[in-house]
Amino acid sequence: MKSSSMGFSERYPAKLIVPLVDAIALTFAGHVAYWARFGSMNLHERYGLAIVILVLLVILLNLLQGGYVRWRITRISILLGRLLLVWLTVAILAASIIYFAHAADRYSRLWVGYTLLLSFMLSGTARVFAQLFLRQARKRGYARRSVFMIGPGEQLIKVAKGMRTSLEEGYSIAGVARISGSFDNARLESLHQRIDRSGASEVWICVPLSMGSMVHSIFFSLRNLTAEVRFIPDFQGMQLLNHRTSEVAGRLAIDLSVTPMDGMARITKRFEDIVLGALFLLLSIPVCVVIAIALKLQSPGPVLFKQYRTGVNGKHFKVYKFRSMEVHDELGGKITQAKRGDPRVTPLGSFLRRTSLDELPQFYNVLQGRMSIVGPRPHALVHNEYYKELVESYMKRHKVKPGITGWAQVNGLRGETDTLDKMERRVEHDLWYIDNWSLWLDLRIICMTIFKGFVHPNSY
Repeated sequence: MKSSSMGFSERYPAKLIVPLVDAIALTFAGHVAYWARFGSMNLHERYGLAIVILVLLVILLNLLQGGYVRWRITRISILLGRLLLVWLTVAILAASIIYFAHAADRYSRLWVGYTLLLSFMLSGTARVFAQLFLRQARKRGYARRSVFMIGPGEQLIKVAKGMRTSLEEGYSIAGVARISGSFDNARLESLHQRIDRSGASEVWICVPLSMGSMVHSIFFSLRNLTAEVRFIPDFQGMQLLNHRTSEVAGRLAIDLSVTPMDGMARITKRFEDIVLGALFLLLSIPVCVVIAIALKLQSPGPVLFKQYRTGVNGKHFKVYKFRSMEVHDELGGKITQAKRGDPRVTPLGSFLRRTSLDELPQFYNVLQGRMSIVGPRPHALVHNEYYKELVESYMKRHKVKPGITGWAQVNGLRGETDTLDKMERRVEHDLWYIDNWSLWLDLRIICMTIFKGFVHPNSY
């Protein structure tokens, strides 16, 4: 692609511009914070050195966690989430350096706080405005990348529809080549010439897995073109989960079904569970004490109900709940779900189940690391054995830790699953959560649980 035909965002991509924006934001914020703290704009040299260190830390952490890549198609919420995580990490590192270097008398912690807060606001605002501006420009036909698509007609129509519904990503069709059979040299040469004449920035090879052998021939025929080439396979009929590309053993891999809880995401999720789990557990202690006393006074038996459930990666763990039924035994290891008007449920137990207060001890499971605050609800072991043969991809629910609340629960899929359709819908929501996990989605589910998820007519 000629330089003259490239848009501004192509000549100066985010991975070059955004680090400079972050550096400027930190430098400006450092001077403003110095003025706010000391009443002078004449920055002391040691504070200038501190700004340089903060800039280097921010840029390095952004590079490590992908904060400067995939700018064109990354959602604003993800951009801000990455940014917040970087700034929080830098704040922790800065506080640690000041503490261990015994430099508290030389550096104002208030200055550090002002600098990071103001620079986060500036960098975040710049990202939001830049993304919104670029999206609007692309919707109006500017800053677009032209694409030449190759594949069966049906597959090309699907990709084209996706392109039209995602105008903000900035792609337009420069040409198409419909294929149905094998390619000979003459057809490959003709394809090469058509793509060259189209002036396309990218070539998308859109074929189902059954036609994968053709990719090599097409790719080889394009070896003398400078256009970017992407392989977009069709996985029709396959239940994918958090699919992406990765490199393993020095080879490119297409991940079809993997957990999102890896690397920084795993650390973020655990940090969320420890902080919020400890907070909710402390706040619930008075309520737990009252419930425990009431359970002891109402009926004989233990306060807590313990049962093995399936956790992350299929490992079994013991879940804790307040006992809501009379003590009883079931023959043959059978576990019967509670039904409306179930005589085994005590009056207090019915109240606890309707309000979800019986789940409070599970915050201890969260602090143990065996559960998460948000995730698919853990089912009894015998139910897993039963449903895994009936519901497609049922066991993929266990690629993340089970949760106290989840996407299925806040969407009304709580209580008894007395029909296969109910379980299928619950699993569908659980897999959607895993495939779309983010810190912001977790916080949204927690808020939805607090405001509308505790009491539900399906809980009995």
